[in-house]
Amino acid sequence: MSVPQASLTFPEGHSVKSLDFPVGLFINNEFVAGEGGKTIEVKAPSTGKTIAHVAEGSANDVDRAVEAAQKAYDTVWGERCPGHQRGKLLMKLADLFDEHNQQLASIEALDNGKAYSIASGFDVSSAAACLRYYGGWADKEHGKVVEVDDSKLAITKHEPIGVVGQIIPWNFPLLMFAWKLGPALATGNCIVMKTAETTPLSAFYACQLIAKVFPPGVVNILTGYGNVVGAAISSHMKILKVAFTGSTLVGRQIMKAASQSNLKPVTLELGGKSPNVIFDDADIEQAVSWGAFGLYFNAGQCCCAGSRIFVQETIYDEFLEKLTAKVKSIKVGDPFAADSFQGPATSQLQFDRISAHIQSGKDEGATVHLGGNRHGTEGYFIEPTIFTDVQPTMKIAQEEIFGPVVVVQKFKDEEDLIARANDTVYGLAAAVFSRDISRCLRIANKLQAGTVWINNWKLLSLHNQLNTQMPFGGFKQSGIGRELGEYALKNYTAVKAIHINISQPNPL
Repeated sequence: MSVPQASLTFPEGHSVKSLDFPVGLFINNEFVAGEGGKTIEVKAPSTGKTIAHVAEGSANDVDRAVEAAQKAYDTVWGERCPGHQRGKLLMKLADLFDEHNQQLASIEALDNGKAYSIASGFDVSSAAACLRYYGGWADKEHGKVVEVDDSKLAITKHEPIGVVGQIIPWNFPLLMFAWKLGPALATGNCIVMKTAETTPLSAFYACQLIAKVFPPGVVNILTGYGNVVGAAISSHMKILKVAFTGSTLVGRQIMKAASQSNLKPVTLELGGKSPNVIFDDADIEQAVSWGAFGLYFNAGQCCCAGSRIFVQETIYDEFLEKLTAKVKSIKVGDPFAADSFQGPATSQLQFDRISAHIQSGKDEGATVHLGGNRHGTEGYFIEPTIFTDVQPTMKIAQEEIFGPVVVVQKFKDEEDLIARANDTVYGLAAAVFSRDISRCLRIANKLQAGTVWINNWKLLSLHNQLNTQMPFGGFKQSGIGRELGEYALKNYTAVKAIHINISQPNPL
């Protein structure tokens, strides 16, 4: 069976004219067709038109990938490849990401719909930085000598787990690709990864770069549907750990499958409904700018998006007026236009989900202060939307919308604020804006969130700045474990205790 190929063309005047590359399953450093030659249609969310057909994986394809990964682990990887060598390879891959920045960013803009400028300046560059960071860790994750008594030498070793499964989402395809690859490879594991079926193209292009750097079988990439490939990875007896980024609903299913198979450990980075708190002594201009970025970045398709803004009642009207003006200035449109900031929802399915949430807000009596409609006539664009007059029990105040929709609510004082901000099943992120740093720290300590930003909400240079060195993950139903930083290494190592007898006599 022939291996599917992608032939992408980009708008006239763009730095990259066209790209042709294989989009088969990547197993043992080769692109292969999926079982039965099945393919999945990939559409550009800015137009709704088909741009490629990629190989569709099956449970048997997962078996093939696991076999290749296990062979690589047993022969050329794991402890057979010393940490300093693994680090060199990760850094080489990071360099290739930088060299191919324009190509990867162009694919991301076309396939995911995010602005090319953001894909290039944030997604691809941050992915390279992540790989480079973990390249530096590869020879530094080690055990300890533990003082016990004079009769023995007690040491610990941090060993790779073996073959690990990884499932990544569609909102940051290449960045999540790097977040998963980096710590797993640095610690000596081999990988079987499933990309999102709606946004697989940047990962397949990156596989060409991986084949130039890593031995066959170390990294294996499949695309396919979650209930087939994702389920096979989660329940596979020879996959000894699984990491997932995506919705809380699917996270539960993965955890159940893992527990019912070989009880493999699971790390989950799941949903959020993050509060953004504006006190009356905040720099309102800054709070408005950070707040707008924190929600509408990536068309709101961000797990840590600041989707609930709480404004102290004394400045509510002023803040809402300025936020409205800021949001009206956001350019929604073609990802390849230089001034575009907000692109489309990534798929028809996500467009429909966001639209249903907007309708539920209307039905439950909230006020559509701004937006709330489809933007344009082509693709999956949605107007930047602000809801007011929102009650805490409404769906739009409780459920993750994962789109360009924010709810703005008043609060009276700190006690009122904390109760309402924590009134959610999620606990991924939060932000606090105030010139009183003591109050900021006091509130940060009371918020149930894995990340709290104070007087910013960074992910780029604005809201959401997720530094590779800092851990990222959530409380409550926002997940288990942490991505990024030294903390992520713990997800991919097994600790072995070794007791060496020095002088203790035989007890018999």
